[in-house]
Amino acid sequence: MSSNKVHIIGGGLAGSEAAWQLAQAGITVSLYEMRPHRKTDAHVTDGLAELVCSNSFRSDDAETNAVGLLHAELRDAHSLIMSCADKHQLPAGGALAVDREGFSQAVTQELENHPLVTIKREEVTHINPDWEQVIIASGPLTSPALSEEILKMTGSDKLAFFDAIAPIVHFDSINTDIVWFQSRYDKSTDGGDGKDYINCPMDKEQYLAFRQALLEAEQAELKDFDKNDATFFEGCLPIEELARRGEDTMRYGPLKPIGLWDPRWGDVNDRDVRRAKRAYAVVQLRQEDKDGRLWNLVGFQTNLKWGEQKRVLQMIPGLGQAEFVRFGVMHRNTFLESPQLLQPTLQFRQRSNLLAAGQITGTEGYAAAVAGGWLAGTNAARLALGLEPIDLPATCMSGALTHFVSEAPTAKFQPMPPNFGLLPELPERIRDKRARYGAYRDRALQDLEPMRALQPQTVTA
Repeated sequence: MSSNKVHIIGGGLAGSEAAWQLAQAGITVSLYEMRPHRKTDAHVTDGLAELVCSNSFRSDDAETNAVGLLHAELRDAHSLIMSCADKHQLPAGGALAVDREGFSQAVTQELENHPLVTIKREEVTHINPDWEQVIIASGPLTSPALSEEILKMTGSDKLAFFDAIAPIVHFDSINTDIVWFQSRYDKSTDGGDGKDYINCPMDKEQYLAFRQALLEAEQAELKDFDKNDATFFEGCLPIEELARRGEDTMRYGPLKPIGLWDPRWGDVNDRDVRRAKRAYAVVQLRQEDKDGRLWNLVGFQTNLKWGEQKRVLQMIPGLGQAEFVRFGVMHRNTFLESPQLLQPTLQFRQRSNLLAAGQITGTEGYAAAVAGGWLAGTNAARLALGLEPIDLPATCMSGALTHFVSEAPTAKFQPMPPNFGLLPELPERIRDKRARYGAYRDRALQDLEPMRALQPQTVTA
């Protein structure tokens, strides 16, 4: 049994999972949770792994849903969180819903009863320089004092902070007969070809109909802890708010058509052609991943309900059959600029004994937080035992997430939920969506098989 100790900051889903993986590998753990001494605006109880929202772990269908696949991967990896969730499952169709109180109590009890885990109810504002290994799993509501400490430790100039994020669509679902590639005024960076954006043109009739649909669409209700600060979102206005501020507000903002011309319209230098053909408004999409499979609707942060988002955004020319891999949301979230700071192992690039896990790394959703906690805990244990850390294959959902947060383009990096668009293409194209997703699942679970043998508790058994 190792005499090493790992210190984990944050007793949420990621921190709890990391603590369990370490303890099961024979590593002593100090798990720091600031509640009840310091409350948050989101939590109600003092329990570990408290689910602060009423929604569930989402779909449990591993064959057709990316989150369901992540559940399957975590179950195979002996996740404490998934085990407790399964024991406290509630009827919810194909979703994994749990008794929130019973679930949290079960996780808390398992960790309290483990002889190698010490739960310390105190706020960490300063990371002790004598701590040899640390996992930061403080979550999206990291306290200001700890945020400053993280900045100091990482050498970063800021933690990212967002109020709202825009939807993302899969490239294969965009109608390329309607859209075209071009940067505004053909400008580019890093020696590109001036075709960094996908452009969706609107005529006046289409624009006015789209604006009206935005005005009439139903908004999602903000969570209580976001309602507390009404001015919080002023600096990142949702697209529906821009629509309300005037008929032309969007056209002079994210939908401005200036500097954009589809060569198929004719000669841009011909004044008559330009006047007759130019778009009234243009929606732009920006590449979100390094492989160009995921595209973000620029300036389309929104608080509309997800069903409404799909209905209204599919009115955009070229997006009539758009497949959304992430809908827009609005809430507070503090996260690292992970592509600059983290390796796929979740170690910091400049400090290998410091790891991060959970939503603070830039992943979205309960299951993704658990996956990050599993990997950080597993790798911290392997490091304590003198073993090389695990770099999960990008072909599995857990690995795809860690590779995304560590390798995504750094410009305007935003959190990402599990989605099949993150996975590398299959060797052969499968047109049927259900069959394609099933093939993703089979490949993921197969590629993870050798990883399970590398879990420290297996190595030390």
